[in-house]
Amino acid sequence: MPKRRTVQFKAWNARPLIDILSSRHWHFPVRRNSTAIAKFHNMGIGHFGHNAFIHELIRGSLSKTMNKKTYLEILSSQIRPSCRIAILLSLLVCASALFAQSPPNTWEVMKYSGLFEAVVERDPIALKQHITTAKKIDERDDHGRTALHVATYTTNYEAMRLLVEAGADPNALEYERYDIVTIAAVANDIEGLRLTLKLGASPGNTTSLFDGTALIAAAHLGHVEVVQTLIRAGAPLDHVNNLNWTALIESIVLGDGGQRHIATLRALVDAGANVNLGDGYGRTPLSLARQSGYTDMIAILTAAGAK
Repeated sequence: MPKRRTVQFKAWNARPLIDILSSRHWHFPVRRNSTAIAKFHNMGIGHFGHNAFIHELIRGSLSKTMNKKTYLEILSSQIRPSCRIAILLSLLVCASALFAQSPPNTWEVMKYSGLFEAVVERDPIALKQHITTAKKIDERDDHGRTALHVATYTTNYEAMRLLVEAGADPNALEYERYDIVTIAAVANDIEGLRLTLKLGASPGNTTSLFDGTALIAAAHLGHVEVVQTLIRAGAPLDHVNNLNWTALIESIVLGDGGQRHIATLRALVDAGANVNLGDGYGRTPLSLARQSGYTDMIAILTAAGAK
């Protein structure tokens, strides 16, 4: 039996599923004493905006089998809220993963050896030894992660430096097509993000199953300082993912209209993001903000010449 290891991950802010099911977006009363809902309440999920739980659920295993038209219809159609709840719960039963990004789980960590073991054990001496004897510095674990991906997930900055100095590819993608920039961006790990950029990782890599970028992921989550850091690093402002959404649009449709997402949108607008670039249905950022009643976002976009 492999020995037990405890690894600290920098995780997304948790938000219970019941809060999303009870949100104003769904306009659907949820009985808080329901046994079924109580089970969902105990499942922590990422801190997403109104439509975003379905978005993220599809980003998991279902995204490998569902085509673009299917999940666009789920995200953007006029299906009655009560029907969307049924769809959501059905997807939840079928899905094998709730998150787009997958840090090493406990069992994977327990099986690690060589470079990977040295990284999770935070043992720089052992890591240097394994670097000198490793056949491939970018060898992969069962999930397609390199030791550099694992070092980024575990915020092991010293290991990140040592691996890149030894030739590890800072732009490598793991199985779900995430690079170290996007991993750090999603985790809101500012120090790690700055280090990834210093080590030569590109802020413009196309990542994830949705052909997005680190900037789009950060805008979605309202990670303001991450967004500002990526903008300064030259991240593409108007990259369109395969949902036909830009970072600006994601800050609206996947945000909550609160201060973090308002500041995110303002940073993107101030940097020169195209305020009139619409989604796949021709809806502009301004129309989407109006649809959600986000008055502060409406004011920012209007002042920037949005139509």
